[in-house]
Amino acid sequence: MSTATSTRGGELSSISTESLAALLVAGERPPRPGALSASLTFGWRAILKIKHVPEQLFDVTAFPIMNLLMFTYLFGGALAGSPTDYIQFVLPGILVMSVVMITMYTGVSVNIDIEKGFFDRIRSLPIWRPSAMVGYLLGDALRYTIASVVMLSVGLLLGYRPDGGFVGVVAGIALLLLFSFAFSWIWTMFGLMLRTEKSVMSVSMMVIFPLTFLSNVFVDPRTMPGWLQVFVNNSPITHLASAVRGLMAGGWPGAEIAWTLGWAGALLLVFGPVTMRLYNRK
Repeated sequence: MSTATSTRGGELSSISTESLAALLVAGERPPRPGALSASLTFGWRAILKIKHVPEQLFDVTAFPIMNLLMFTYLFGGALAGSPTDYIQFVLPGILVMSVVMITMYTGVSVNIDIEKGFFDRIRSLPIWRPSAMVGYLLGDALRYTIASVVMLSVGLLLGYRPDGGFVGVVAGIALLLLFSFAFSWIWTMFGLMLRTEKSVMSVSMMVIFPLTFLSNVFVDPRTMPGWLQVFVNNSPITHLASAVRGLMAGGWPGAEIAWTLGWAGALLLVFGPVTMRLYNRK
C-alpha cells in the first residue's frame, strides 16, 4: 500500500493515499452559488474591465457632453428662442438618447468574449445559466449611471433647473436604468447571433439611430406630419423620454411611466428567453 509521508515537529507520520482520497471524497462540497451571487460576480468582472481599460468610459462621458452642447447651442435659439430655454426640454431627452445608444456595447462585449473563448471556460461551472448575461447588464448599469451624472452635471452648469428636485431626478434616472436594462437584452441577442463585433455595432446603430431620432427627444411631435406622429407617439423612446422629462419637471406622468414599464417588461419577456436559447446552443 502506497503512503504519503510528512514531518512535523521532528516526528514522522504516514497516511495511506487511499485514506487521503477517501477523506477528500467524504469532505463536504462548497455550496453552489446562488443566482444573485453569480450575477454579481460577473457584474464585478465587467466593472474590473472598465478599471483596466478606462477608455471604455469615453462613450459615457465625452459623447453625452458633445451631444448636449451641440444640440443645445445649434438648435436652442431656433427651436425655443434661447439655449437656456431649450435645455429645459432637451436635456432629459438627450439623457435618454445617450444612455439608450450606449446599451449596444453590451452586445459588443458579449461578442468579444465569445471570440476569446470566455463562455467555453465557464460552461461547465455549477452556476445559474443566465448569470453571465445578467452580469454584463449589471456592470453596464454603472456606465449608464455615470453617463446620467455627467449629463446632469454639465446641464446644471448650462442652466438646466429640474423642478422635481433631487427626488424627481433620481426617479427619472431609475426609470431610465430599468428600461435600459431591459433594452440591452436585444443587443445580447445580437452579440450571440452575429459573427463579429463590427457586425453587432452596425446592426445596433441601424436600429438605435432611427428609433432615438424619430421620437420627442428634440422636438414636440405636434410639429411633425400626421403620418409620422403615429409612429413617434407610439415609440418606446417617446414614452421613456416623456416619463423622464415629466419626473424631472416635478410631475407624475402616470400613463408614460406605465407605457415605459410595459415596454421594459415586453422586451424582457421576448428577448430574454431568445437570448438564453441562443446562449445554451452556443
